[in-house]
Amino acid sequence: MRPVLAITMGDPAGIGAEISVKALGHEKIYRECIPYVIGDRYALENAVVFTGSKLKLRQVEKTEELQGKFGTVEYFDRKCLQKNGWEYGKVSATCGNAAFQYIKKAIELAMKHEVLGVVTAPINKEALHKAGYRYSGHTEIFADLTGCRKYAMMLLSHSLRVIHVSTHVSLRQACDLVKRKRVLDVIQLANDALNLMGISHPRIAVAGLNPHSSEDGLFGDEEKKEIIPAIQDAVRLGFCVEGPVPPDTVFVKAVGGQYDIVVAMYHDQGHIPMKLCGFKMDPATRAFTSVSGVNCTVGLPIIRTSVDHGTAFDKAATGTANEESMVEAIRVAVQMAKRKYKLS
Repeated sequence: MRPVLAITMGDPAGIGAEISVKALGHEKIYRECIPYVIGDRYALENAVVFTGSKLKLRQVEKTEELQGKFGTVEYFDRKCLQKNGWEYGKVSATCGNAAFQYIKKAIELAMKHEVLGVVTAPINKEALHKAGYRYSGHTEIFADLTGCRKYAMMLLSHSLRVIHVSTHVSLRQACDLVKRKRVLDVIQLANDALNLMGISHPRIAVAGLNPHSSEDGLFGDEEKKEIIPAIQDAVRLGFCVEGPVPPDTVFVKAVGGQYDIVVAMYHDQGHIPMKLCGFKMDPATRAFTSVSGVNCTVGLPIIRTSVDHGTAFDKAATGTANEESMVEAIRVAVQMAKRKYKLS
């Protein structure tokens, strides 16, 4: 039983259409799921051309009409774009609105269980704001449109998993958001998400906020006041959790296999080690040779995974974008959907 997954095309001015088309050129995806691209006809037609793909496009209005055959990209035309009505690599309200409309449609399908998960291509926050949508990213859009209040961003690579206490806020605000209840909530979200990925009793490490986890109060008191009490609460609830582990060593330990996931206190604390693990660059050409990693929003009533990179406006319409992260995001969504909906 293959789950139907909605794949949102992302900002049309970026690489979203391209990596969607390239990812669906992998036959193994069709053995595991039925992909359904939510986007615009003209952008997908362009992507087929500049990638040199031999895939065919088939417009599908209703999910019950999906066939899920390799060689054909089935898509819903949101009709937000005019032919040649946008410019690649350029921020615009037109593209920001289109990206939002793709997400909105996919969420509607998921909330009605017409699709069993949503996989998102990257959006541009400036374009989103130009279109009048005051969200700081995908995570906040999904939380708002699904009515979810307790959620978190999780990043996964082949060697590391990270979940965040806070994400798209200033560093000053991030420090203020390290509160006992929020840390405990994120520990619980991490445990539930890894259960959905097949890890029955995950080993969770909680990073400190301050250098060396404050050295018993020498460099701050957030550990003593907020983080340690949250960890003690989690232990009483039966979670396998340790910390606060100094942030300069906790990720090394996780990559080494000591922990299944790290609770990071803020955006860059988690993102920097994740991208060091998943991104590879050729020193001679300065081009990325590997862009792996998956972004998940956990705690939602629906499954949502995403690529772990941006719109790459500099590569848009060149046919050179790497689809590796999109392929991985689809794979993780399939894994989670099969467990959530008990598909054999």
